[in-house]
Amino acid sequence: MTSHDRWILRTENTTYAVALAAEGPWVELTAWGPHGAETGPSPLDWSGHTHFITPADAAPAEYIPYGLRPFTGADLVAQRPGEERGMWWTFSPESTETTETTLRLVFDDKALGLRVALCYEAVRGTDVILRWSELTCTGEDELRLERFDSAAVNVPVTAGARLTFLTGQWVQEFQRTELELTRGRFEMASTQAVPGHAYAPWLAVQDAAHPADGKTPTYGVALEWPGNWHITTDAEPGGAVRIRAGRLPHEGAVRLAPGATLTTPRLACAFSPEGIDGLARVWHRYERHLTGDRMNRTRKVLYNSWEATGFDVEAGSQLKLARIAAGLGAELFVVDDGWFPGRHDDTGGLGDWYPDPAAFPQGFDDFIGEVHWLGMDFGLWVEPEAISPKSALYSEHPEWVYRIEGRPATLVRNQLLLDLGREDVQDFVITTLDRLLSDHAVSYLKWDMNRPPTERGRPGGGPVEKQDLDAAHVAGYLRVLDHLRAHHPHVTVEGCAGGGARIEHATIARTDVVWPSDNTAPLDRLAIQYGYLHAHAPHTMSSWVTDAPGVFDPRPRSLGFRFVNAMAGVLGIGADIRTWSPEQRTEAARWIARYKEIRNVIHHGEIHLLNTPADATCGIQYEEPGGGRIAVTAWNTGRLSGAPLVPGRAARLRLSGIDPAARYRDAASGTEYTGAHLLHSGLPFAWTDRYDAELTVLIRL
Repeated sequence: MTSHDRWILRTENTTYAVALAAEGPWVELTAWGPHGAETGPSPLDWSGHTHFITPADAAPAEYIPYGLRPFTGADLVAQRPGEERGMWWTFSPESTETTETTLRLVFDDKALGLRVALCYEAVRGTDVILRWSELTCTGEDELRLERFDSAAVNVPVTAGARLTFLTGQWVQEFQRTELELTRGRFEMASTQAVPGHAYAPWLAVQDAAHPADGKTPTYGVALEWPGNWHITTDAEPGGAVRIRAGRLPHEGAVRLAPGATLTTPRLACAFSPEGIDGLARVWHRYERHLTGDRMNRTRKVLYNSWEATGFDVEAGSQLKLARIAAGLGAELFVVDDGWFPGRHDDTGGLGDWYPDPAAFPQGFDDFIGEVHWLGMDFGLWVEPEAISPKSALYSEHPEWVYRIEGRPATLVRNQLLLDLGREDVQDFVITTLDRLLSDHAVSYLKWDMNRPPTERGRPGGGPVEKQDLDAAHVAGYLRVLDHLRAHHPHVTVEGCAGGGARIEHATIARTDVVWPSDNTAPLDRLAIQYGYLHAHAPHTMSSWVTDAPGVFDPRPRSLGFRFVNAMAGVLGIGADIRTWSPEQRTEAARWIARYKEIRNVIHHGEIHLLNTPADATCGIQYEEPGGGRIAVTAWNTGRLSGAPLVPGRAARLRLSGIDPAARYRDAASGTEYTGAHLLHSGLPFAWTDRYDAELTVLIRL
């Protein structure tokens, strides 16, 4: 809808309104919130009076270039090479395009020769607004783009902003972290060619004057880009909070040739009136939208042999594992690293993607047939971007790796990285995967990436300042994934990068599941998954039951705890099940059978995060579409042994968001509850040293 240079986009439950500024040639946000928030004075309205800065520096601008905004942070910095930086654009109303769900606003600087289109899309069925920019060189001279963010987002606050973001490191990803920003700048970024382990490209913002928990209005952004990125938050003069996000070119700037257009990554913008927990549900609905028809694909219970056998892959031991896994109820058997020639350790083999005849003396297809005979699908681990210096591929194509002439190459995990931005490398990867998936009955592919590029150069690739290696690698990565989706639609694809280093919306849209972390220890993993589910949906979260001891929290937990933990997403098993006792195997089979009964509730349901892993009892509530069933995964994270010196009571976990007048029956015990009881008093759990986790299924009567 448009009216007097004002434009309104509506999502399922929210409104996003922008208008041309009175003070200058830019667009300002006037409303973002529930339907109706666009009526009345804008919470971002300002006087236009400034001292020692320009009006553009104080405005809640949607997107604005350096030149117009010289002091407080511009979203676009452009110049002709060798000339001064800056852009002084004018609005082109005749180029404006608008539909019920999209908006395109165009600004031109004819002297510079640059056209900027600000693009918006309200995603149907969700509460997400997508924003991006299209930059076109309209002059006769090449342009240098030093900064070209996707968008800027303004959030109305009264007492500074409370930022919630996800931090970590390898094996400790997705740790929920908070920061209050009253003045100054906070920035997250990665220059590792992937989003990285240290920060997720995701941010939630609240007014710090209101509580962190509960129904505090909450705004969020997430950048769709599997390469270098940044999200910068400024608490600006006058109390405004402004977020800028976009990609970071490896070379520091990109060149835009005459007639060329650069399209920035999409920034997803979300709002919920129901706090951080409500914002998570907005993101989950959006990711189900990204998954599309693949949401109807059952995510099968997986067994992965890595933690049992490591690099020691041979048909006999793998089939022994497969027989036990099938007996437990696994539906998919995945052979991890070590199935190809020269892969006796991490020093060789990568790039030579053929089954090792020594490991499968009766033939690889005969081995796969044995797995199928057991009633399971078959999958493989691959690392298509990696190459070992000892491999045959490296001896044939040493020019395919990232390198800088005359400089030493750094080995990470004893491997180098292929330059996937090269078309010939992309073609090799596509041909390799096509061969594996066509010649053999492989229906699951785990794509890993275990190192970032170090000496990131492309000798012979032309002037360095014109290469844009980061964007080229991303384009190659997405081209291969798009090929897999189009030509092998039956294959389930898992995304992994040393754990959770490459998880964002472009990857999630093209894969079926992702691997949040290499850390599978029970309490460590609980914290990782708690953070992950703030940003991403449970149907994307691959999680395994293993024997791994704790890394950051070594307290032991039961096998049941590990199963309930893994059941909170897409259940897998990675333990050495050959060493499990008959009692453990019986228990495992029971948990797997229970999971199969409710996995559709977990993958399709609306979730509420109940308490945190820092609380003695925490859980996740999944409500089936239509409300017929509720599944609750619950864990005790406190002390496990030692009877109290006074009479004790069961721990209680209060549910959220259900109808207080409804009645529910516990499917296992038959106990009946009212919704009011579950909301006020909660589900009881009498934790002991042997009973530290539970899956409860409630049937609405």
